[in-house]
Amino acid sequence: MNIRLSTGKEIPIEMHKVRIVQKASLVPVEKRLKAIEEGGYNTFSLKSKDIFIDMLTDSGTNAMSDNQLAAMMVSDDAYAGSESFYKLARAIEDVLGFRYVLPTHQGRAAEHLLAKVFIKKPGDIIPMNYHFTTTKAHIELFGGQVLEIYEDEALNTQSKHPFKGNLNIQKLKDAITKYGTGRIPFVRMEATTNLLGGQPFSMQNLKQVKQICSEHNIPLVLDGSLVPENAYFIKLREEGYKNKTIKEIIKEFMSFIDLFYLSARKSSCVKGAFIATNNEDLYERIKPWLPVYEGFLTYGGMSSKEIEAMAVGLREMTDINVAGSVPEQVKYFVEGVIENGIPVVTPPGGLACHIDAMMFLPHIPQSQYPAGALAAAIYIVSGVRSMERGTISMDRDKDGNEVYSDLELARLAVPRRVYTMSHIEYVVDRIQWLYRHRDLIKGLKFVEEPPVLRFFFGKLEPIDNWGTKLGEAFKKEFGVQY
Repeated sequence: MNIRLSTGKEIPIEMHKVRIVQKASLVPVEKRLKAIEEGGYNTFSLKSKDIFIDMLTDSGTNAMSDNQLAAMMVSDDAYAGSESFYKLARAIEDVLGFRYVLPTHQGRAAEHLLAKVFIKKPGDIIPMNYHFTTTKAHIELFGGQVLEIYEDEALNTQSKHPFKGNLNIQKLKDAITKYGTGRIPFVRMEATTNLLGGQPFSMQNLKQVKQICSEHNIPLVLDGSLVPENAYFIKLREEGYKNKTIKEIIKEFMSFIDLFYLSARKSSCVKGAFIATNNEDLYERIKPWLPVYEGFLTYGGMSSKEIEAMAVGLREMTDINVAGSVPEQVKYFVEGVIENGIPVVTPPGGLACHIDAMMFLPHIPQSQYPAGALAAAIYIVSGVRSMERGTISMDRDKDGNEVYSDLELARLAVPRRVYTMSHIEYVVDRIQWLYRHRDLIKGLKFVEEPPVLRFFFGKLEPIDNWGTKLGEAFKKEFGVQY
């Protein structure tokens, strides 16, 4: 919720009370330098003991509510037929409107099952409003190809377009004409588009996509990992939805979807996931593979405690103060860095503050991974862990050539109900300092490079030993204690 102060300024107020805390520590810059060097300048390789504020991701890092924690105490651990699963199924039908549920241990497990079941031959095409790293990997491992058909405005980081996650309707029609329905197993939408900066799509756009899919008998699949945030933006930005509740908007969303999946690590704040549908045929096609790769139908690789908490979290995510908590905190974060002239993705999305690394570091070519360099530099000067979302997050093509990303973003995710306003203010200040000293930052080069999803385990090293020089400049101004 936003509260207007007597000064006229609006700030996001946390609509919860903090009753349990976890100790944080800010290690000095010398230790941060050692940690990033040992981690191969990859923030994924950092240890949590060396991190002050962890903004790597919002996946599995959110704080659960008291009701979720309480629900975990009454879970039913039965291998088959667990009552905890049926509570989840009832919550899914109530909140999302789907009758058939397939639980999985996390979102990429759901992506694996969808790719395995629906991609039948090499060259199958999956149109989508933008890819996600693991989604693309699963599709390509089964011989499919991702076709990104986003709006042109999607790649403009300095934009005011309210729905940069929209799928381009004409490009969808053209793709169906070009490839034919036989080569398109499904169309995928993502709410919100993670790699575009957490940008939403509109209800009108979803309706248009569904109409085209129905005309050609192509299933419409939704990755709804941040669907309450997308619904929140529709309420704020789309005509006709101002007076609708988040639950009503989500229900309308789902009326257009043939197959739904999500990573519950995000919106419902629990480590797990599921696939859901009202199409019995689609359900039956996936179901036999669930025990092979995940677990029995009524637990799907999750503990019953997580299932109980997920059922509660799904209902809680329809509360406007929950659905809007991260978007409003991200908005405050983005506005803070913009005030200091720092280039970030606008309008603010539903996931994180995304810094445009190519504008922040125009002197670093994409071949030297500016987003990865910026993420490492942010950690060195602040102890804040962010994530590279650029060319490092792309894999090389089959011939070993570099595939350059459309955008080079350093993503500072905002986990739900974890950090306070003072944390945001601190991060803004350190990024502001870094921007003034950005010429000290140089590029990176790989020294160890896995063949797939290289951003997880790859190791890099700084060109011209710039990390040490940046650390020395920081220490000179702030002292050794920081």
